[in-house]
Amino acid sequence: MLIQLWQVVILALIQGVTELFPVSSLGHAVILPDLLGWNIRQDDETWLPFLVVMHLGTAIALLLYFWRDWFDFAMAVLANRGPRPHEERRLFWRVVVATIPAVIVGAALEKVLRHVFASSELACAFLVLNGVMLFVADRMKRAETKSIDALTWVDAIIIGLMQCLALIPGISRSGSTMVGGYRVGLNHEDAARFSFLTATPIIIGATVFELPKLLKHHAQVGGHMLQSSVIAGAVAGVAAFVSVWVLMRWFKQHEVKGFTPFAIYCIFAGALALAWKLMH
Repeated sequence: MLIQLWQVVILALIQGVTELFPVSSLGHAVILPDLLGWNIRQDDETWLPFLVVMHLGTAIALLLYFWRDWFDFAMAVLANRGPRPHEERRLFWRVVVATIPAVIVGAALEKVLRHVFASSELACAFLVLNGVMLFVADRMKRAETKSIDALTWVDAIIIGLMQCLALIPGISRSGSTMVGGYRVGLNHEDAARFSFLTATPIIIGATVFELPKLLKHHAQVGGHMLQSSVIAGAVAGVAAFVSVWVLMRWFKQHEVKGFTPFAIYCIFAGALALAWKLMH
């Protein structure tokens, strides 16, 4: 599969923003090339590895932004040290538990997911559903919230199960996990923080799984896709760092109906894209 440099940059910028904004990066990666008529085969064996390596830039951005959390996790788990070793160790294991469902489901349904990834019409429909999910979540706010340190094992599993929805293009990973966190009692800011913490191991794990396939293709046909992936990862990483900075401030300042702007965007963007596809 050949992809132009300008297309790589556009996809990377969109991915870096949409991976963290609750609007589905995979949905945009499936819909946009098809909508613009780009000659990109999304069922090509290198397409998913390309997307995953591009996501690695996002994971690096998250590690840099939340470096203090991961440093405190390491100190608490490995040396029982830090300002709050018990609380940090407890939160770390909740993050681990929340990543397990998506790992299991993703590995079990890989072939099915590859087929779904190639359907822009389905991605449009699920993007609308993603918006509805965000809209409803904002209007089902719990009367009381709890601290992120008070998350239980059951809460972590619920958030992890919600994360599995993001294996469907059009359903946002950050959106589904934020909604899960919101529904178990976290406020918008803590739900976003926990969502971004769980994103890092998921993205890195997916990269480790898919990268050998990209390297194999690189050895067979040359370095075009590998070079494109590296460029895309760098661009997406910068965009993601800016995005997480913006989002954490947004949710801190907009506890009431903080999901609503993203819900409106998903509903209208998905509906308009689907209508365009059906008319053409």
